[in-house]
Amino acid sequence: MTPPVDTTRSWDITIFGATGFVGRLIAAYLAAHAPPQLRLAVAGRARDKLERLAAQLGREVGIVVADVDDPAALARMAASTRVVLTTVGPYVQFGEPVVRACVEQGADYLDLTGEPAYVDRIIDLHHDAARARGVLVLPCCGFDSIPTDLGVLWTTRALPRDRPLAIAGYLEGRGGFSGGTLASALGVLASPPPPRKSRAGGPGARKRPAIHFQRELGRWALPLPTIDPQIARRSARLRGDYGPEFSYAHYVALPWLWQVPLALAGAGALIGAAKIGPVRRLLTRMNPPGSGPAPEVRAKSWFKVTFVGRAGSDAPVITEVSGGDPGYDETAKMAGETALCLVLQRNMFKETGGVSTTAAACGELLIARLQAAGMSFTVR
Repeated sequence: MTPPVDTTRSWDITIFGATGFVGRLIAAYLAAHAPPQLRLAVAGRARDKLERLAAQLGREVGIVVADVDDPAALARMAASTRVVLTTVGPYVQFGEPVVRACVEQGADYLDLTGEPAYVDRIIDLHHDAARARGVLVLPCCGFDSIPTDLGVLWTTRALPRDRPLAIAGYLEGRGGFSGGTLASALGVLASPPPPRKSRAGGPGARKRPAIHFQRELGRWALPLPTIDPQIARRSARLRGDYGPEFSYAHYVALPWLWQVPLALAGAGALIGAAKIGPVRRLLTRMNPPGSGPAPEVRAKSWFKVTFVGRAGSDAPVITEVSGGDPGYDETAKMAGETALCLVLQRNMFKETGGVSTTAAACGELLIARLQAAGMSFTVR
């Protein structure tokens, strides 16, 4: 597919934070999978690092020097490209200036955040202006929250939509984490966000069941407090086609009951470590930003999200989204394909502007791209 050419901009996709761990993976993915005519650029603070990365990508790419503390540089970056894909986090600290530059300069934006307070903030500050200017702002375009967001959409397509829909997702998997991911997680846990605003209500705001045994899957389920339910419910509101009522609940699935207290203890230990300054700083030094799991570790990593969907009192429909290393290899694929979708298929999107979601904006188009790229979407 040949990308439409915008002669007023130098680049089609600019990867901001390209020399970080996941940034390098995304740059490599796009260099390998973007059409030859598509113009890529890598962006960040250090020109020398960008030049070394560009030399390794096997195709001509542009170099853009920009810093989140330099609004003029961010404006120049956004004005020079059609899409900015930023990996620079924690987003609650570093993301909003990039969104502002993209909205003001007319560039679409996507990121990898999993931070609820950040998503709330950019909706408050930039949704109306982005919608008015026809700029799409798509947060959560990695493992947070594409498997859930598109998995819920996939599940609704297997259900009658003239009745209330109740969907629950159950995550299983294995994978390592990078220094950047750890830093973001510790930051969120160390400073809990203020109470969610009223938009957390509406579709999908029913009370979740507690720990339970999921009979259809034969797994013990613990509520999983990630951003994924927030994104799935926003998609339901934006799309308006998830039935007359919609609810979503999100869990981690464990094969054995004895794993439940271990998981709870591990979560409690991480929360406690995040709140103790010296421990938090030690963990960050042990896993500095820019570091991440080795290729052999990623090769053994995997994820699976199983969805149990019900329409009214009907028998459940079970679907599944699965893939390889969730946090990095598959995240590079998900973010990369979202960026390609924005460039190659933008005129087919359901949403044309505003702070949106992948299910609401590109929906089935992105599912098809990810299936072609090797991710699995199935109905049992």
